[in-house]
Amino acid sequence: MNLPVCTLCGQPYPSTGTPFLCDCGGVYDFVDFPDFHSDLDPDERGLWRYRSSFGLGANLPIISLGEGNTPLVEAKYNSHSLWLKMESLNPTGSYKDRGSAVLASFLASRGVTAAVEDSSGNAGASFAAYAAGAGIHAEVYVPASASGPKRRQIEMYGAQVHAIPGPRAEAARAVRTAAEAGVSYASHAYLPFGLTGIATIAYEIAEQMGGKAPGTVVAPLGHGGLLYGLIQGFAALKRAAVVTQEPFYVGVQAAGCGPVFAAFENHETTLREPIESDTIAEGVRVSHPVRGTAILKHIAHGKGSIYAIADEPLQQAYLQMASKGFFVEPTSALVWAVLEDILGKVPEPVVLILTGSGLKTQI
Repeated sequence: MNLPVCTLCGQPYPSTGTPFLCDCGGVYDFVDFPDFHSDLDPDERGLWRYRSSFGLGANLPIISLGEGNTPLVEAKYNSHSLWLKMESLNPTGSYKDRGSAVLASFLASRGVTAAVEDSSGNAGASFAAYAAGAGIHAEVYVPASASGPKRRQIEMYGAQVHAIPGPRAEAARAVRTAAEAGVSYASHAYLPFGLTGIATIAYEIAEQMGGKAPGTVVAPLGHGGLLYGLIQGFAALKRAAVVTQEPFYVGVQAAGCGPVFAAFENHETTLREPIESDTIAEGVRVSHPVRGTAILKHIAHGKGSIYAIADEPLQQAYLQMASKGFFVEPTSALVWAVLEDILGKVPEPVVLILTGSGLKTQI
C-alpha cells in the first residue's frame, strides 16, 4: 500500500483512522505518487480498470456508479482544432466522481459510517452520491449562495445539507468545527487519495490519443486537485514510458478569486493572503487552494502557466460553448475563455477538461 506522508514533518499517514491533516498541521501528499501499471483489470470498466495504479492494495472495496471512460470530442476554435474531455458526463455531472469513487472506497476500507464534507456544489453532490453507495451517512456544508440545482442534488442522495452564510471560506470553517468534534472529514481537497482517481483522466486521454500525451492540457483551478491530479497522472505515464513527455499545463482561475494566478504572476511558489470575491465560476471560488503550492512548484521553469478570467468574457465563453452544443457550467467555460490568450502560444494539440454539466447551475 502506497500511503502519503505529511508535507511538513514527513510523518506517514496512519494505518487506522482518516485524519485530513497531520497532528503538526501539515497537509498529506504522496512523496512517490503511485506508479501507472499497464496491466488493466479486464473485469472492470471505467476508472476501476486502473485500480492497480491507485496504490491502495488489491483488497480495496469498489464503490462505483459507472464513473470514468468519458469521451474525448474534437472541436474547433477559429482555425484551431482542439479536444474536449467530457468530464461533465460522469454519473453526478462532474469530474469530482473520479476522486469520490476512490475516496469513498478508502473510507469504506477504514470502516467509516458517517462523514462530513464542504463544497460549493459539485464535490458535495459527488460525495453525497458515493457516500450513499457506500452506506455512509453524509453531511455537506455549502455556501448559502451555492447553486440551487446542486443543493437539491445533494439532498436527493440523502445527505444533510448545511447552508452557511457568507463566502466559500465560511463553509470550510464550519466543517472544520464538525471535524474537530470527531466526525470523519472526507475532504476532497485535503485527503490525497482521490488524486489517484483524478489521475485516470490523464490515463484515458493518453489511451484515447493513441498512446500520446497532448501538447497542452487546460483545466479550471480551484483547490487545484484537478490540475494536480492531471500533473501526477501524466508524470506517472512518463515514468512508465507510456508517453515520451508531459503536456504543457494551463490552470485557469476566476479574476475574482485567483490566488494561484497572483503567485504565478509574481514568480512565487507560495501563496499570499487569500483572495475571494464574487464570480459566476463558483466551482473555483477557493481562497485557500490546498494544492496551489504543489502546482506552482511543478509548473515552474516553463512547464505551465496560470491565467485568470473576468466574469464578462467568461459569460461570453459559456454562451459560445452552448451555441456549439456543449452546455457546461460557467466554471467549465473558463477553459474556453482562455483560448484567445493561449492558442498559437502553447503546444498543440490542446485538450480542455470540461468539468461540470450546465444542468447543475443557474445564472
